[in-house]
Amino acid sequence: MRILGIFCLLLTLSGCSSLLFYPEPGQPFTPEKAHLQFRDVTLTTADGLKLHGWWLPAKQGVEVKGTVLHLHGNGGNLSMHLGGSWWLPEAGYQVLLVDYRGYGLSEGKPSLPAIYQDIDAAFKWLDQAPEVKGKPLIVLGQSLGGSMAVHYLVQHPQRQRQLKALVLDGAPASYRDVGRYALTTSWLTWPFQVPLSWLVPDGDSAINSMAQLNGVPKLIYHSIDDQLVPLSNGIRLYQAAPPPRVLQLTRGGHVQTFADPVWRTVMLRYLEDPQHFNGLRRLGEIPNYPVPTNSKDEPPESPQ
Repeated sequence: MRILGIFCLLLTLSGCSSLLFYPEPGQPFTPEKAHLQFRDVTLTTADGLKLHGWWLPAKQGVEVKGTVLHLHGNGGNLSMHLGGSWWLPEAGYQVLLVDYRGYGLSEGKPSLPAIYQDIDAAFKWLDQAPEVKGKPLIVLGQSLGGSMAVHYLVQHPQRQRQLKALVLDGAPASYRDVGRYALTTSWLTWPFQVPLSWLVPDGDSAINSMAQLNGVPKLIYHSIDDQLVPLSNGIRLYQAAPPPRVLQLTRGGHVQTFADPVWRTVMLRYLEDPQHFNGLRRLGEIPNYPVPTNSKDEPPESPQ
């Protein structure tokens, strides 16, 4: 019990929401390594912090179809989340990818509710960007970034009216559940995962806001293989979401969705008409991962 008391005291003093964030400082590489055009951008939050981001313009010669605000998950920094959006410029979508406070080259330390100011700063930057004006705006929220996007949009309904669509990928329904998982990853905290997870603030979790997200179409990706944020999270969010909504089940690891060109195609087709899209379900045609080496068992080609 003495150990439990020490953990509770430490969590209380340091802020329980710190269980949710695992930032990595620095910038291991830039989009240039992936042969992408980009420029570094600086955003300023309401509390005066400088945030670092990347602006990925649509591929030269391709018609600009819209802008995607990419909100990444709770680990690493934007260098490690480029896989979620590198493919969008070639399809005509320009991308703003931002590191939250304390991540990468951004100032500060991540915590709730302060981190919502970072999302607000991203929206305000887009408000002023001449490249964005007159173009549809989409939010892509992966993992914790998706959960924070849901809460932020409910707190800022005027932002909902700006969006053509909200795309969630592997978003947890509950911050407390994420905190509990974090506690299971260490032998020291594993025995106390239940009592300590209850110290994580859960009031602004996505499941508590989803029913109020009335102003924007929603595409919810979730992998049936996800070992970090179980499929039940995606199902709960879908059930709570007002229409129009689509739950797209996928295969593979946590937020590895867009490594598969099938699911990239789904998002692009969805963005053509979010109000009426009803999904592209190919689980019956795709074998369990990993894909067998026998060529006759390989999945069919993506639909044209």
